[in-house]
Amino acid sequence: MFEAVAFYLFAFLTITMFIITVTTSQALYALTALAAGMIFISAFFFILGADFLGAIQIIVYTGAVMALYAFGMMFFDTTRSVKEKQGNKFIITGLSTLAAVLVVLIVAAPMVSDNIVAFYPAIDSMGNTQNVGLVLFTKYLVPFELAAVMLLVAMVAGIVLAGKKMDRSITLTNDAELEIEKNKKVLS
Repeated sequence: MFEAVAFYLFAFLTITMFIITVTTSQALYALTALAAGMIFISAFFFILGADFLGAIQIIVYTGAVMALYAFGMMFFDTTRSVKEKQGNKFIITGLSTLAAVLVVLIVAAPMVSDNIVAFYPAIDSMGNTQNVGLVLFTKYLVPFELAAVMLLVAMVAGIVLAGKKMDRSITLTNDAELEIEKNKKVLS
């Protein structure tokens, strides 16, 4: 009974935080809601008894990824208004529906199939951390290393792209200079 109540509570809180992340126009509110959502996701791991994965979820996503997002937000000009171009609504709706159906099928497939067998079943004499390490560094070693390289490349590319746009500081300019800059952009 406790697990069911905790699951629905954390599911509601997680979805609420991610909705706030997507719908808010304030960058700090979005980052705070995203961090809270990541912490609520780690609660699912703790409920399932995967304490190691829950702690890693908090440390990696809520710590390192949120620090990376905050670092990236320093490079954005939050005083500038963003104009978005809306695409075809039918394509967006169709792709969203297809993605939702695929997620439901992927999640439901193990529940209805009796033929799914784990390649590396859990060993009772080993703890949760040892089982994760065994699978991660045997079967999934190459994808694990590729993900690390991809994250490194993305981080370096983000720093390079952000560095090119920082020709002058917006925080050090006064209001009159900002108005002149806005008028130049409007006229061009």
